[in-house]
Amino acid sequence: MKIGARIGLSLGKATRDAFGLALAELGREYPDIVVIDGDVHNSTRTEYFAREFPDRFFNVGIAESNMVGIASGLAACGKRPVVASFAAFILCNAFDQLRMGVAFPELPVKVVGSHAGISIGEDGPSQMGIEDVALACALGGFAVVVPADEPSTRAATRAMIEHPGPVYLRVGRPKVPVVYTDGCEFQIGRANELRDGTDVTLIANGLMVAAALEAAYLLEQEDISARVVDMHTVKPIDVAAIQAAAEETGGIVVCEEHLHYGGLGAAVAQTVAETSPCRMAFVNLGDRYAESGTPDELLEAYGLTAEAIVAAARRVLE
Repeated sequence: MKIGARIGLSLGKATRDAFGLALAELGREYPDIVVIDGDVHNSTRTEYFAREFPDRFFNVGIAESNMVGIASGLAACGKRPVVASFAAFILCNAFDQLRMGVAFPELPVKVVGSHAGISIGEDGPSQMGIEDVALACALGGFAVVVPADEPSTRAATRAMIEHPGPVYLRVGRPKVPVVYTDGCEFQIGRANELRDGTDVTLIANGLMVAAALEAAYLLEQEDISARVVDMHTVKPIDVAAIQAAAEETGGIVVCEEHLHYGGLGAAVAQTVAETSPCRMAFVNLGDRYAESGTPDELLEAYGLTAEAIVAAARRVLE
């Protein structure tokens, strides 16, 4: 993946791999973790857990609604269930069960959506979860987490397991640049500032964090100081970090691999409107579905690049 290459970011594991490895490690620590998968465990990487704990792993087949129902029952019996499938399948196919079986009774089911965004590439648009964050945010009581790289995903997986309520964790297929080279301090609901700046703030999550860091480097060549914030938790949003960005830099660009409506941009804009209104711009997929192609081709074609973030920052600063 080309994102971050010009600023020397090296590729780490895919966030789905980081999740799977972390889950297996946590399985040794927490004997009450059980995992339910929809016959895609070799893709979601719950296969790592399954190999080590076969008696605590359940493959229920391509039946996402039933999968969530089983997880709800296990949670009601005192287990820590993790349910995993492709983001498009688990959120779109099983939304009613997530609403009535998890959110309404406030059960601590951990939902993991893999293969999110258009960066899954050649798998095609039917399997691209690009509305999943909006759907997850609409579930009452859910925390919604979108980590940026391998180290932050490992930390996010632990935070998800230890969180008392339901959580949606979004992970992706391709290898992504490592932005947390010295490890990651991770807390649900607390953003991480990766770079200070005074002229504009770039708020991003997922693989767009690396793109935002690259954009900050390009802006620096134009004598523009850009703050970069990894807003890994969309819900509950870090109000203090957003308010500080608005008041201290005067403008915000929100970057995400998601549809324009209902995702990180909407959550940040709502917070800005309630606290410290400022100029804003958004880098996202707009109101459209993508097509098949390589991850780099698709990110370029749909404007999820450092150059697009730079252009958005310029608009904010006009």
